[in-house]
Amino acid sequence: MRPAVLLLMLAAAASGETLFNGKDLTGWTVDTPGIWSVRDGMIVGKHNGLKYNDFLRTVKHYRNFKLQLMFRLVNGEGNSGIQFRSRPVPNSHEVSGYQADIGQKYWGCLYDESRRNRVLVQTPDEALQGLDKAGWNQYVITARGNHITLDLNGVRTADYRETDPGIEDTGFIALQVHSGPPIEVQFKDFELTVLP
Repeated sequence: MRPAVLLLMLAAAASGETLFNGKDLTGWTVDTPGIWSVRDGMIVGKHNGLKYNDFLRTVKHYRNFKLQLMFRLVNGEGNSGIQFRSRPVPNSHEVSGYQADIGQKYWGCLYDESRRNRVLVQTPDEALQGLDKAGWNQYVITARGNHITLDLNGVRTADYRETDPGIEDTGFIALQVHSGPPIEVQFKDFELTVLP
């Protein structure tokens, strides 16, 4: 097969999907009522103090994809993140999988939530110079095979290749509000492309 034909086939196989319709939480699973809502075309996660992490999960599972979205941590306070290739932890509010981290000392990091429980890639300090901790920021998360990249405001913060055997390569996407003091985090402008 000629390379040009193969490229056309791959481009046709990549498809855009609507992750969030801008109106309600159709296509998402809510674990704790009252934490997640839709306001002004945004998904909002908010609590006034919580003893556990909570996650808004997609019903569908994804393997290879590129996800672009905007997020804002109101007042720049608290901790949040975007889970992907994740699974629920039985008898718990937790989920297990990769997380594009948001907040505190973890901006732009790739974290492994409730599995290896560690930062897989720490963000270089110079990558955060344009970050507005209380304003709107953009994440682009790309997962293809064992290769994962995170881009925060157009700057590569994580470039990771999974080498551990038995790590899930598919799962849901989820938004997190972290336990602890009151927090509000907002997400909008979701663009999801499923990759071949």
